[in-house]
Amino acid sequence: MLTAISRGKFIHLLHGDDCVRDGFYRKLQRGFEKNSQVGAAFCRHIFMDQHSHWQYISPLEQSQSSVLNNWLERIAVEQRIQTPSIVVRRDVYEHLGGFDRRISCWGEDWEMWVRIAAHYTVWYEVEPLALYRRSSTSLTGQSVRSGKNIQDFRKAINIVNEYLRTERTNELKQTALRNYAFNALGSAEEFVGKGDAYGAINQIREAFLCNSSLKIAIYSLKLGIKLFSKMIFS
Repeated sequence: MLTAISRGKFIHLLHGDDCVRDGFYRKLQRGFEKNSQVGAAFCRHIFMDQHSHWQYISPLEQSQSSVLNNWLERIAVEQRIQTPSIVVRRDVYEHLGGFDRRISCWGEDWEMWVRIAAHYTVWYEVEPLALYRRSSTSLTGQSVRSGKNIQDFRKAINIVNEYLRTERTNELKQTALRNYAFNALGSAEEFVGKGDAYGAINQIREAFLCNSSLKIAIYSLKLGIKLFSKMIFS
C-alpha cells in the first residue's frame, strides 16, 4: 500500500518516464495550505512523446487556481488527470484505501481520482507543471492495440457509478460510456492511419460495447471503409 512505503504528509506518484517542472511542489502545496478541506491538488499537464518533445497541453479546467466546483460530476465522465500532475494527502489514502486491484492496467488511477472527488475538496493549479510521456511501445500502448484499455475503463465506470448517488447517476454513466466509445474510435482512427487492422478492429469493437448509437455506427463504418481501402491499395 502507498502509505506503507511513504513517510511524508503528501504522496506524489512520479514514474520514471514522467517529470515535473520547477515550482510544481511549491504551487500545489499552496492549495493544501489555503484550504484545510483539500484532499488532493493537481495541475495542467503536458503530453510529450518518447523523445521528450511536447505535443499538447491538457484543457484548462477553470481560469484561476483555486478549489474546483462541481468537480465530481466532471471527473466522473472521463479521465482528466494524469498521474504525475496530482498530489494526494497521505491521510486521504489511509481513509479511502489504495488503487482498486480489480482494474488491471487502465482506469485504476481515474477510479481513484473519482473516489477522492466523492469525499474531498480538490484544488486546481492552472499552470502546466507536469509532463506525461506517451509511447506506443509501452504497456499502455500495447493494451490499446488489444482493446484492453477500454475493457478496463468499462469496469472502472461500473465501480465509479457507485460513488454517484445523485439523480443524474445513470445519465453520468451513459455519458462516460459514450466518451470512452469515442475515445476508442479515436484510437481506431490512429491505427487505421498506420494500417494496423488488428488494433483498429479491436478498438471499434470496444466502442460498440460502450455505446451502440447511430453516431458510433456511422463513425465505425467510415473507419472500416478507410481501413479496407488502405489495405487494398497499399
